[in-house]
Amino acid sequence: MKLGDYLKSINYTKKPMNELDEDYEFVKKKYVPFIINRCLSFYPDSIIQSNNMNLNDHVDKVMQYDYLRHSLRRRNRFNPWMKKTKPDDLKVIKEYFNYSDRKAYEAIDILTDKDIENIKKVMDRGG
Repeated sequence: MKLGDYLKSINYTKKPMNELDEDYEFVKKKYVPFIINRCLSFYPDSIIQSNNMNLNDHVDKVMQYDYLRHSLRRRNRFNPWMKKTKPDDLKVIKEYFNYSDRKAYEAIDILTDKDIENIKKVMDRGG
């Protein structure tokens, strides 16, 4: 079972969890409510339901799945995950200030283009 299989069932096909695969225990074991809720929280029409399930994380996995399956309208909710893009200047800033990725991303927001160009000149080793 993949994440997409669960989302497709919750959003579109509306199949019960025991019909997703022949091995019902395996399907229950692979279902990760936090990830499913996170995927559904990107859409305005499903954010309330996903938040309800995050607040009630003590509820059985099958019950959470059924709640989402029955409370959401049939709709194709699919967007690829947004991934962080690494700016070209990130490496230079990390090396110059000896920062981690997180600190370097914060520094990029603060530094101007002129500052970054000056840092590149200082860090240029030639060759």
